[in-house]
Amino acid sequence: MRAIILALVLGAHVVLLANAASEPAAAKPATKPAPAPKSSNIIPSAGQADLYGGIGDVAATGDCAGDAKALCKDVSSGEGRLAACLTKKVRAQRQGNTVGRKVSAKCVTALTAFKLDRSKMINKDVPLAKACKDDVAKVCKSLSDTSSPGSVLGCLKDNKPKLSAQCSAEVFRTQQEVAEDYRLDYKLFTACKDDVSNLCKDADSGEEIDCLSEKRLQVSWECQNQMFRNEKETGDDIRLSTRLFNKCLVDQQKFCPDVEPGHMRVQECLEDNIDESGFSAECKGELENVIAKRVSDFRLDTALREACESDLKDTCGTSLKDMDEDDKVKKTALNCLQQYREELKSDKCKAEIHRRLTRAARDIRFDEVLASSCMEDRNRFCSDVTPGSARVIRCLQDNRNNLDQKCAAALFDHEVKMAEDIDFKFPMKRACAWEISSFCKDMPHGHARIVRCLEDHIDNTDMSKECKDEVMKDMNRMAQDYRLNWRLNHACEADISKLCPNMCSSQPGITCGGLVLQCLQDKQDNITSQACQDEVFYYELMEVTDFRNDVILAEACRGDVEMYCKDVEPGEGRVHQCLRYNRDKLTEQCRNEEMKLAALEYRDIRLRPKLNKLCSEEKAVYCKDTKPGKARVIKCLMENMAQPNFGEECKEELQKREDMMKSDYRYDIGVFSNCEGDVDMYCKEAKSKLRGNATVLKCLVDNFKSLAEQCQSEMSRAVRLALWDYKPGAALTTACDSDVESQCPRGVRSRAGAIFTIGAVGRCLSKSLVEGKRLESKCRALVLAAAPKDARVYFDHPESTSALIQKIAQVQQAAGLESVLVDPDSSTVTVTGWVALACIISLIVVFVGGAVMLYKRLVGAEKPHTLHIKSGDA
Repeated sequence: MRAIILALVLGAHVVLLANAASEPAAAKPATKPAPAPKSSNIIPSAGQADLYGGIGDVAATGDCAGDAKALCKDVSSGEGRLAACLTKKVRAQRQGNTVGRKVSAKCVTALTAFKLDRSKMINKDVPLAKACKDDVAKVCKSLSDTSSPGSVLGCLKDNKPKLSAQCSAEVFRTQQEVAEDYRLDYKLFTACKDDVSNLCKDADSGEEIDCLSEKRLQVSWECQNQMFRNEKETGDDIRLSTRLFNKCLVDQQKFCPDVEPGHMRVQECLEDNIDESGFSAECKGELENVIAKRVSDFRLDTALREACESDLKDTCGTSLKDMDEDDKVKKTALNCLQQYREELKSDKCKAEIHRRLTRAARDIRFDEVLASSCMEDRNRFCSDVTPGSARVIRCLQDNRNNLDQKCAAALFDHEVKMAEDIDFKFPMKRACAWEISSFCKDMPHGHARIVRCLEDHIDNTDMSKECKDEVMKDMNRMAQDYRLNWRLNHACEADISKLCPNMCSSQPGITCGGLVLQCLQDKQDNITSQACQDEVFYYELMEVTDFRNDVILAEACRGDVEMYCKDVEPGEGRVHQCLRYNRDKLTEQCRNEEMKLAALEYRDIRLRPKLNKLCSEEKAVYCKDTKPGKARVIKCLMENMAQPNFGEECKEELQKREDMMKSDYRYDIGVFSNCEGDVDMYCKEAKSKLRGNATVLKCLVDNFKSLAEQCQSEMSRAVRLALWDYKPGAALTTACDSDVESQCPRGVRSRAGAIFTIGAVGRCLSKSLVEGKRLESKCRALVLAAAPKDARVYFDHPESTSALIQKIAQVQQAAGLESVLVDPDSSTVTVTGWVALACIISLIVVFVGGAVMLYKRLVGAEKPHTLHIKSGDA
């Protein structure tokens, strides 16, 4: 019994103990209550923010538990560390660089949710807030994400060049995330989510903004503003443009492997190589689209803005802010930078301006003014022309005469701007790539130096036809207006202002048509700048080489060229030669222009390529110290024609030149230069009838006594030369043809039917004059005009002649000479012709200087001799 009671007591005791032991466990709650949410206030001015999940990161449990354990096992969750690790894995996964396990779709969704929450306030992004705390205090302290979500980060993006390296790196990280998912830019997402839903719901993830860009006209204004802000913030780094980055990745690795991204360095490297062999069409197309956007809005041109901010202020008196707010200020400032690029202080700014001009020469879309001005004409004439490689610009040039005035003016301004550098002449640079590297390899670019180098080598047999055609086309265009000739325009600026003012139309797009160039030629003796004289001479070389380079002549002779010279290839003076061969058939207008150019050629032997070549040795021997110009070299050559070793080919070509001089006063530079006033006074009508028939020369002879002294001297020389080298039927001396026939029948020809011996007719006619024989009045006037001034007076005043004869008789007697000059019985001069005139002058010299020199002159008076032209300018 006692045993049973003991067992019951013990059992009850055990139960009580068990119940007692179980009571505390039942009273304890099953789970701990969640900790209070953690917040971040790293940047006080930005506003306090609650951290996502209380840790500012995706949770290592839940949807990302397996991915965190498998892919980021060494990363502890918190302050965005796990999110950063998982983001790297997702990127590698999208690029196809992942082997094995991939981040699950559920985890990707959770990761996106975390980033969306973090994008609203900078303090939610702990790494960003810590890195940029001091930067926000400097540049963004007035902004708060509490009142305007995302504003502080937006401010940091706007001031990226001013940020510290750590802050800049974190800001770039956020931009890279936005490039992958536009929703992570809070303001962009808020403004554009409805547009994406309505216009781009089928777009792939990450391509929504590209889709909206293609449909920009349908996008809401608020969304467009945010899209522009995003483009502005991300345009300087290719990694932030997903589309461009993906399409140009191979080209970047090929052409720009060592170029560090940022500050548009990679984009500009790709631009520089865009025309290289092997550059992909896909990258080229996308790159051109990006550039076109940047050109249309200066705010997107980050590199230029950074490089030229100080020069805009110092040189052009404006600021980036002013340009952003006023489109007119922007255009004026950009033109200023281009116009004064040589004066810019910053080499980086100079380089950026040069790059943009090079780009504008290649594609009309990159010249904002030209593109907008010619939009209608482009659609009318060039709608089927693909942009790039200057194709549209060349199309507009080919249709120049049909363009609207606004487009024509913009095109002309574009060409003037592009005249300075071969880099801005895209078709020529491409066609002449080998020639530039061969002929001009050591020559710096700029100031049209390479252009001039190519012009100098245009006759080189190694120059390709493609290059030669481009150079000739450029020269032809250059002749249309002096402003298209950069070197002449800059060298002659002062002289043009002084000598040729107001010769161009002030109407936009209207070229000078060669008027200023012609004015400079007509007044070249008054040009003060040696550089300008050199450039005018070079232009004259262009004219005599290719008739198309003289636009006034080319227009005047258009029909004549078509009629008589259409099968003649322009260049090397061939068309000019053809026109002169057909001189008598040409229209009056064409003949006058061609003869005017021919007269210009006679000023300088270098403008007569054939004569210059045939007389090269004679020049080197007899005229090596003679300065070219004003016919000085030709005059020197003519004075030495009697030298024993003077070449026959050179002599023959010089005599052809003499024939031209005797037919038109403009070819005789001495007469043309010194008789201009007399021609206008006495021979206006004759001047209007120029046909290469010596009308002006004969008029000047008729008015010889009234001419100015300098003109008389030049005319005397010219007529003397014409009589000395007499040819029957020559326009100037035709008045003497009958007298020559009647009074000089024998001994004046080298042989029957041959040309007259040089000097024979001059001696014959002067003898007839001295002996008092009758000459036709006009022939007598020619012979008198040809006489030296001191001798001429005695024929004009016969009473003085008798006195002179008496003096000569006295000198003759004192010299012991018998009837050499004067017959004492008849008191007449016994020597004849030009020898008589020479003797008269010689005796005057003897009378002053001594009888010895007189005797020497007289001894050789009747011996054969050759003409030496001693006065005037031949």
